[in-house]
Amino acid sequence: MSTLTAIRQGRQGYWLSTPALALYLGLLVIPLLLTLVLSFNVFDYSSGIDGDAYTLDHYSSLLGDSYFYEIFLRTFWISALTTLLCVVIGVPEAYILSRMGAPWRSIFLILILTPLLISVVVRAFGWSLLLGADGLVNQTLQAFGGSPMKLLYTPFAVVIALVHVMLPFMIIPVWTSLQKLDPAAEQAALSLGASQLTVIRKVVLPQIMPGVLSGTLIVFGLAASSFAIPGLLGGRRLKMVATLIYDQYLSELNWPMGAAIAVALLLLNLLIMLSWNRMIEGRYKKSLG
Repeated sequence: MSTLTAIRQGRQGYWLSTPALALYLGLLVIPLLLTLVLSFNVFDYSSGIDGDAYTLDHYSSLLGDSYFYEIFLRTFWISALTTLLCVVIGVPEAYILSRMGAPWRSIFLILILTPLLISVVVRAFGWSLLLGADGLVNQTLQAFGGSPMKLLYTPFAVVIALVHVMLPFMIIPVWTSLQKLDPAAEQAALSLGASQLTVIRKVVLPQIMPGVLSGTLIVFGLAASSFAIPGLLGGRRLKMVATLIYDQYLSELNWPMGAAIAVALLLLNLLIMLSWNRMIEGRYKKSLG
C-alpha cells in the first residue's frame, strides 16, 4: 500500500512539473534548436535564406576569419576583467554587509538591489553622459587644469558600466553564503591567536567559495552576452559578439550567419563556464578535505 502511494505521489510530482517543463521547452529549448537549424541554412544576398538547403559555410567562415577571432577574444577578456573586478569589489562588500547590524544591513541591501530596478539602457545612457567628451568626468579634469580624455567608446567605458550593472549579481550569492557561516568559527580562530587576515583566508574564504563561484558564473555569462552596454558605450568600432550578431541579423540580414555566431558564443560560454566550475569545485573540495 505504501509502495502504491509513493508511485502515485511520484506521478503527481511529474504532472505538477509539466507546466514548468512546457515553459522551459517553449521558451528555451525550441528557440535554441531553431537557431541551430537556421545556422546551417544557405544564404544568398540576392535570394535570401533557403530553408531547404543546408551548408557549413557559415561555420567555416567563422573559423577561418581573424576578424571573428578578434571580436570573440575582445568579448571574453572584457567579460573576464569585469568578473575579476566584481570579485575584488563584491566579496569585501558582501562581507561588510553581512557584519552590519539592523537597520543598516537592510538599508544597504536595498541600495545594492535598487539599480536592478532601473533599465540597463538607462544606466548605459547615464554612463555615456558621465564619460562623454563634455561629460562630468572631463569637465572635472578640465576644472583641475587637466586635458580632456577619450573615455567613451573605449574598453574602459564598457568595463566600468558592466561592473556597475553586474556587481549585485556577485554580491548577493556571496552574501547568501556568508549567512550560513557561523561567527563562532571566526571567534574561535581569533581566540587561538590567528590574525584577522588569516581568519579571512583560512576560515571565511573556503566557506564562501560556492557563492563566489555562483557569482563569477553569472557575471561572466551575462557580461559575455551583454548587448546594450557594448552597443551604446562601445560604439561601432568596439564590437563585441552580441553587437556582431545584431549587425548580422538587422544590418546584413544574414540570419544564418548571425545564428552561427550565436551558437558559437553559447558553446564557448558553456565550455569556459563548465571548465571554471570544475576547477573551482575541485579546489574547494580539496581545501575542505
